[in-house]
Amino acid sequence: MAQFGKASSKKGKPSYAYAIIGISLVLFLFGIVGWFFLNLRKTGDYFKENIQVHTYLNRDASPKRIDSLVKYIEQIPYTNKVEYITKEKALAKWNAENDTTWKKFLKNNPLPESIDFYVKANYVNQDSLNILSNNLQGSFPGVISEFQFPTETVAKISTYVRIAGFIFLIAGVLLTVLVVFSIDNTIRLAMYSNRFLIKTMQMVGATRGFIVKPINKKAIINGLIAAGIAIAAVWFTVILIESFLPDFKLLHDNKSLFSLFFLIIVVGITMSVASTHRSVIKYLKMKLDDLY
Repeated sequence: MAQFGKASSKKGKPSYAYAIIGISLVLFLFGIVGWFFLNLRKTGDYFKENIQVHTYLNRDASPKRIDSLVKYIEQIPYTNKVEYITKEKALAKWNAENDTTWKKFLKNNPLPESIDFYVKANYVNQDSLNILSNNLQGSFPGVISEFQFPTETVAKISTYVRIAGFIFLIAGVLLTVLVVFSIDNTIRLAMYSNRFLIKTMQMVGATRGFIVKPINKKAIINGLIAAGIAIAAVWFTVILIESFLPDFKLLHDNKSLFSLFFLIIVVGITMSVASTHRSVIKYLKMKLDDLY
């Protein structure tokens, strides 16, 4: 019987390698889809945070009041890159981007002064910007002539990001289900080849805890190895994509990427241990004849 158990053990070892490879492939797919989801969010944030808000000033606004308004906007937690655009700066910018034939007809600079700034992604929506407009105009009456931002662009980006996010959420849920079933089936196949070894240990008097404990430890190690392989493959793929498509480097976020890697480790270990433990308990409850 000891020889039988030893033979079963040897026979079962290759299955762990196949199980690790199978889990790694599934976790790699999970990681790549997760990375694309993160990039979708970052892409939406990138476009939102590059929408410039213009606060046009009244011509008779005093420099002191304008300076106070600039400092006030700079102190708002969700504003970025606040810049006071004088008439001269506005003119230079216009001449750089447009035709200058207007000089033949107008002698004076018709462009107004403004305070231009950007807003953090979470606040780039029509409601938040309207609240900001009312706040600024209420706090500085007579200084602001017009608060302007591309309403249609803001609405479209918000809509597209929301729709794409919803689609990726559904895909993520479906992928998670696929990952769970794929890893579970892979582990069950690995444990199937060890079913006689598990039953033999039980028949010679080993307790359930004695049998399960080392196998669960092995499952944790296998889950870590599989997650490590998947993380290395995802990292290599990300670097490869960024080298061929440099625009992706603008969206690179190590913090989000490491959070994704941590999730891959948690999923790999949790599913490996849960599936292994369930399979072992199943074979311990079965009769010897049912194992054939």
